[in-house]
Amino acid sequence: MGEISPNNYFLGHMPSSDWDLIKDELEAIDLPLRFELEPVNKPITHVYFIERGLASVVARNSRGLETEIALIGSDGWTGQSLVLGSGQTPNRTFMQVAGSGLRLKSEVFQDAINRSDTLRSFALLFVHVWFVNAAQTALVNAHGRLEERLARLLLMAGDRMGGSALALTHEILSHMLGVRRAGVSIAIQEFVRKGVLASARGRVEIRDRQALAGYANGFYGIPESEYRRLIGVS
Repeated sequence: MGEISPNNYFLGHMPSSDWDLIKDELEAIDLPLRFELEPVNKPITHVYFIERGLASVVARNSRGLETEIALIGSDGWTGQSLVLGSGQTPNRTFMQVAGSGLRLKSEVFQDAINRSDTLRSFALLFVHVWFVNAAQTALVNAHGRLEERLARLLLMAGDRMGGSALALTHEILSHMLGVRRAGVSIAIQEFVRKGVLASARGRVEIRDRQALAGYANGFYGIPESEYRRLIGVS
């Protein structure tokens, strides 16, 4: 590979000198539905730079209860624990919407960030935004109504998938939100009635993004503003 990837923001906006440290080691890969990007409490073997599709980061307790804490798409990358000095994580990261991307062996990525202060600094900005996003997810999970949480989730998915037509079923959305499918279906139907969304089998389309942001009621925007401030246009 010789040119910087235009389809992943992290790769596309790193300095050319840092790109030179990793470009020959990047491997194109298909990322099917449910593909494990980071297994629980096992060594992280690769860093994934998603170009198409959407990944969920899920926290789980000892009883097997799960909740989604973050989404990753073409805006970022996996393996952020590596930048913080850990080679594994208790969280699970997997493909929620099938796609494709590039991957890099963890040791190659760690070597690159150890050799380059600019790459390490750039990577840490993404880690910071990730933590801000996770904090906002905790806030909306504690205080948000289903309508508000769904609006935020759809806006975030659109940001990371680069479009308004989202390959997300009602069942997938219910798992991502940790609520019953019937509740999601009712909320989507209400958004469709108001002209905010269109819904067909296996996909949801955002028709009025500004209105959807309004229905998020302040739960969307803080991590996105931080992303723009530190990294660039999301």
